[in-house]
Amino acid sequence: MGCDGGTIPRRDELVRLKKKPEQKDKDAERQFRWKHCALTQQRLQQPIVMCGMGRLYSKQNVIEALLEKEKMTEACAHIKSLKDIKNLNLTANPAYDETKDDKSSPYICALIGLEMSGQFRFVALWTCGCVFSERALKEVKDKVCSVCQTPYSDDDVVILNGTEDEIEQMRVKMEARNARAKSEKKAKLEKKANGEGSSKAKPMVPNKRALISDKIGEDPVFKKSKDDYSVAKDPKASAVYKSLFTSHESEKDQKRAHWVTYNPFYN
Repeated sequence: MGCDGGTIPRRDELVRLKKKPEQKDKDAERQFRWKHCALTQQRLQQPIVMCGMGRLYSKQNVIEALLEKEKMTEACAHIKSLKDIKNLNLTANPAYDETKDDKSSPYICALIGLEMSGQFRFVALWTCGCVFSERALKEVKDKVCSVCQTPYSDDDVVILNGTEDEIEQMRVKMEARNARAKSEKKAKLEKKANGEGSSKAKPMVPNKRALISDKIGEDPVFKKSKDDYSVAKDPKASAVYKSLFTSHESEKDQKRAHWVTYNPFYN
């Protein structure tokens, strides 16, 4: 039965063909990587940070993962403290509408306005966290950030969301930066231990009382001396200074109360 009436079946109708494996939507995957945290796969929220290998994270998610170590995935095991991430200075895209959630990116290049959606390669500077398209950064010849004027080296340029080969290159740069930071810290500690980095000693300010004592002799009230000390016998005290006290010759015949201390002999 069947196939009457001159019907000729096709091969795919008689033979079961093996189904082709489902292919990922590359555009959807690219957009997901640039809009979601690499740690939690949740939507990126400000402040946004990067690690040394160029992956993007919500800073709050990284902090929570550091506090609860079991939340840190193997891919992010190189993040051991907040020193291993860098805050990104992103430029908002004025044409982006979050309610529509279209294919546009919420951020753009600060220099030429290209959207940070993954269609163009973007880089960030580890020294300052400023983000540019790679095309714009290559146009700048000086190794100084065009936004904040912070100098940088080639090791400070981090490719964001790069390929596997680029991620491996970023790992090498990250290790080089860490080694350089450790050597600089060690040099500072050695310099400080040798006393070279200590601040200059402040000039000694002479005591006002010491200046007065140099001119009129030491004050017996503040002088730590023996009990038999007498101003009248002090060779360093001047005659004007000695005349202020009742032990002076001019004060012995006075029949009035002394102006410094009350004299009970004269009422």
